[in-house]
Amino acid sequence: MTEVVLAYSGGLDTSVCIPLLKERYGFDRVVTVLVDVGQPIEDIERGNKRAKQLADEHYVIDAKKEFVEKYLFPLIKANGSYEGYVLGTAIARPLIAKKAVEIAEQKDIKNLAHGCTGRGNDQLRFEAVFRCTPCRVIAPMRELDLAREWEIEYAREHGIDVPVSKERPWSIDENLWSRSIEGGKLEDPYFEPPEEIYAWTKRPDASKPPVVIEIGFEQGVPETLDGAQMDGVELIRELNRVAGEQGVGRTDMVEDRVLGLKARENYEHPAATVLLAAHKDLEHLVLSRAELRFKTAVDDAWSEMAYMGLVDDPLYSDLNAFIDQSQQRMNGSVRMKLFCGSAIPVGRRSPDALYSQEMVSFDSQTLSQRDAEGFAKYHGFQARLLKRKCS
Repeated sequence: MTEVVLAYSGGLDTSVCIPLLKERYGFDRVVTVLVDVGQPIEDIERGNKRAKQLADEHYVIDAKKEFVEKYLFPLIKANGSYEGYVLGTAIARPLIAKKAVEIAEQKDIKNLAHGCTGRGNDQLRFEAVFRCTPCRVIAPMRELDLAREWEIEYAREHGIDVPVSKERPWSIDENLWSRSIEGGKLEDPYFEPPEEIYAWTKRPDASKPPVVIEIGFEQGVPETLDGAQMDGVELIRELNRVAGEQGVGRTDMVEDRVLGLKARENYEHPAATVLLAAHKDLEHLVLSRAELRFKTAVDDAWSEMAYMGLVDDPLYSDLNAFIDQSQQRMNGSVRMKLFCGSAIPVGRRSPDALYSQEMVSFDSQTLSQRDAEGFAKYHGFQARLLKRKCS
């Protein structure tokens, strides 16, 4: 008997993969693994219902806590952003892949499958994990070169109820950190996205009064909201709600995929927008100028590796080691004003701040202004010397 473990989301691509794996690849049993990383409960229930209808065995794994603590907290500490994209889908894929591998190992199954296309990044993120095992990797969407319209018709023929149509062919991926929407007319970069694609964020409204919140950090990790201690899952969900009401966290961008293709992408990420802005603002209060300069390069390298799904690469661990060390003093809080789609830091404080109001104040007598004259005499010295020689 031949068996395969399929990383399963419950959407169109992975749902049609189940009969395809039997009809086109000859597998006797398909085992589906749905990983809960914070997608809506109705999506999980819908996926479970489809899997029970189509698959031979189905597993649901609650990985929300692990997702936040082992993937999102490091992302926040690294100011994770790739070309302005907050890495929501990217950072979740390796975790989902690892959970599928765990099931395959437990059941001694030597085949792993995913529903990713050959045009996107997700195939690479899954396979960076899958190919660390001795298992055969199957990618029906890519290998059979399937178009989305064909999948929709195939699903209908097989009695698969999927929430897409030719009129509304949006491909949506959602977890705690972000919601991505792509496909259909959105593939035209000149097409303005209709309001209907958004679910987490209200349309920005300047008539709505601003909301000010305070986020507390401990060693770079957000731990409190307005003074109330919260676990990571609860805090992110609450920020998604509060910031989403103010229209915060919409991104419409052209993104450079790993394969070199440019793609138009639409995202919603209220909590991510707020937390990343607050964290970066606190770093400017706490870290030295040299640390900030060097960490910017480290953050960029970390973000690119996370985007590619290379979380098992030794460099990724090396980068995390530096980032974790840099966050030892990242304690304090930041007040954020949420208004009409924006999230703006308006106050920050830290017991580890490298800021001295007494020294920097215009009225300060702590430092003598005259002491700066000697520094000024040598500042730009080489440029002045060269100018004299050339004159």
